[in-house]
Amino acid sequence: MTLAAFLRHLAFAGGMIALSALVVRLMISLRVMDTPEARKAHIRPTPKGGGVGIVVAFLVGIAFLYRFAEFARVGDPYFLGVIEAASAIAIVSLLDDVYDWPFTIKLATQVAAALVAVGSGLYVADFRVPFVELPPSAAIGIPATLIWLLFVTNAMNFIDGLNGLASGVSLIAALFLAYIAFSHGGAFGYAASSLLAAGLLGFLPFNFPRARIFMGDVGSQFCGFVLAVLAVVASRFEGVELSFLLMPMLLSGVLFDVGFTLIRRKLAGENLTKPHRGHLYQVAHRSGVSPVAISLLHWGFAVLGGLVCLIFIAAPSAWKWLVPSTLILPQLIWLHWVSQRARAAGLGRWG
Repeated sequence: MTLAAFLRHLAFAGGMIALSALVVRLMISLRVMDTPEARKAHIRPTPKGGGVGIVVAFLVGIAFLYRFAEFARVGDPYFLGVIEAASAIAIVSLLDDVYDWPFTIKLATQVAAALVAVGSGLYVADFRVPFVELPPSAAIGIPATLIWLLFVTNAMNFIDGLNGLASGVSLIAALFLAYIAFSHGGAFGYAASSLLAAGLLGFLPFNFPRARIFMGDVGSQFCGFVLAVLAVVASRFEGVELSFLLMPMLLSGVLFDVGFTLIRRKLAGENLTKPHRGHLYQVAHRSGVSPVAISLLHWGFAVLGGLVCLIFIAAPSAWKWLVPSTLILPQLIWLHWVSQRARAAGLGRWG
């Protein structure tokens, strides 16, 4: 990329950051309030819906790419599938922020959006894993991609409980993926990741460390869905073996927290659809850990995931499959530490 092209990209990203910030300020003035509840961390009514700024900046940028930036386009079915699916997620989750709809409506929308994305042909087609011969197959790739899209969309929604946690992790993941995509000729992945990062940069100063507004479901679900889609895009990077593992590594802290919490609650016989305060980050907060410290720790997990991704890409094929496993140890240490804090604080069962 020439210096002139880089400066054009930077200027365009700056415009999307400003657009996001402008929309966030508008949402603050509209005062769609998030009232405190026993399971929430905040203690005073705070505006929500700040994720609209992220959504608007991303979709405006994507529309511009579709019209003017041939270098960053993928096939029309993929491009339009991503736009339609992400827009549906954003619209319904925004209405949910306003009207507090049942979870079934949100889930139905997520399923429909995932089907649109996969129906456009955007699914992981090649799972090359060590010691297992799996031929490229839609029969494997389509259901696996659907499950992935739904899980990550909801995981990012579940983790959005402290100022800057979900948005900061999403920003770091998007920036790392933008760099990796650029380095390996993934023009659409580079452009889309950069646009998501720009939208998040416009929002984050309003949410961290002190929250003037929350993302709301419109932000967390949208970020989760777009990151999940970008993971599928990353799975097609040329010259990167096992590239479908890049986004799971970038989101390792989020995925571990949500996965562990779901398994723990299922084994305890709890209703998985019932609201709770049993995520590791929530238990840490309830045991007295600063919300800022927890968010920064999760940012650290995302940065570590990004650095491991770079090591993973450079690793020899024979050792590549071992690299992602290095991210498990920090999560196990975090789990042990939170467990000790909870026991000392007398929390007993974490729900």
